Amino acid sequence: MAIDAANPVPPDLPRYAGRDQIPPHVPKDLIFETGLTTGPEFLANPHDFMAKMHEKYPPIFYDVGNHINAWMATKHEDALFVLRHADIFSNEGATPFPRDPNDYFYFIPIEIDPPHHRKYRNIVDPLFSPKGVMQLEGLIRQRARDLLDDFAGAPGEGGECEFTTAFGRPLPVSVFLDIMGLPQDMRDTFVSWAVDLLHARDPAVMGKAFLNITTYIKEAIAEKKANPDEGVVSRIAHAIVDGKPLSDKEVFGFVVFLFIGGLDTVFATLNNIWLWLARNPDRVQEIIDRPDEDIDNIVEELLRRWSVTFSGRVLAQDYEMRGVQMKKGDRITCVLPACNFDPEVFPNPTEVDFDRPRKTILAFTVGVHSCMGGHLARLEIKIALQEWLKRIPKFSLKPGAEIEYRPGGVIGPETLPLVW
Repeated sequence: MAIDAANPVPPDLPRYAGRDQIPPHVPKDLIFETGLTTGPEFLANPHDFMAKMHEKYPPIFYDVGNHINAWMATKHEDALFVLRHADIFSNEGATPFPRDPNDYFYFIPIEIDPPHHRKYRNIVDPLFSPKGVMQLEGLIRQRARDLLDDFAGAPGEGGECEFTTAFGRPLPVSVFLDIMGLPQDMRDTFVSWAVDLLHARDPAVMGKAFLNITTYIKEAIAEKKANPDEGVVSRIAHAIVDGKPLSDKEVFGFVVFLFIGGLDTVFATLNNIWLWLARNPDRVQEIIDRPDEDIDNIVEELLRRWSVTFSGRVLAQDYEMRGVQMKKGDRITCVLPACNFDPEVFPNPTEVDFDRPRKTILAFTVGVHSCMGGHLARLEIKIALQEWLKRIPKFSLKPGAEIEYRPGGVIGPETLPLVW
């Protein structure tokens, strides 16, 4: 849907939640209450839960929840189609964060469909392209080494750390703040806001976090307008598109979206990967023993096995898929981790196979709304593996540690205590 992001208005879309708000066109045999992202069975082991969705549910079904009802797509083929056809499956209104209807803004570029989507992506794509990201390799590697220096000790020495706070979180978040041009001394505060927004069950806590974020972002934009630098916030604040500057609403919506999207996903991915590594020392040794040129395949397979996000859309028109009739205004969620467990595309999908034939993985979606930070995330994971395993090749989960997952749309262990 073509929209005017400079003069945003809330989309007129239905939002259903709960058993008493199921549209009449939804067949009763396709209605389920899975507890996806919040239920106890999901939180006990999220990725195994999503792998088993292929056995427990139809390829497309209607999921009923306390917060939102939506169609769910778990097949790789279906997700590829949904994500590549913005004319049918729109992003307008698909982002789950509520906003003040009297001070509305779009999350840019995620809520902007073609043809206007590309003009926003062009502002920052040079920084997040493969070529642009490779220029950050030295910075990322140095940050990884500096973090390891704080806790790794000399080779062969024993030690321990809380991986999340010692390495998994500060590495990607620090790099992100470097790119954005935001202060490093605010890192932990920013992360606490993002965690409250994305994982708190209390609407008041989520609302306060969102207010903190938006208040800060407005101040940061004003500062960058007065004092330009090379960071992404400044680049957006001073961007010229179609011969004119972006409006205040466009700048704000763009920076807020990047801020929220950049603080949680990579460290959740690292937490998942390092938990698996800690439980599988033989596979750690396999990574160490493999030729250096295998590292990209290793990263890709780990991303497939431990992808952490979902991708929602809104039907822009009536559409039938696999015999299921969906109506204009319906919501649909591509359960990306489940799609990466599709046995028709990835045989023995829960097995980590570094020699698996390359297929399109959906860790970062695909199509016009593919994740801007996908190339950066791959590089960060690659460097994290290389630098960590040089210093700490043998490690395990701390005895007695209990792994818990937060509810929400980004999946990863809340804490990860390691020993070596």
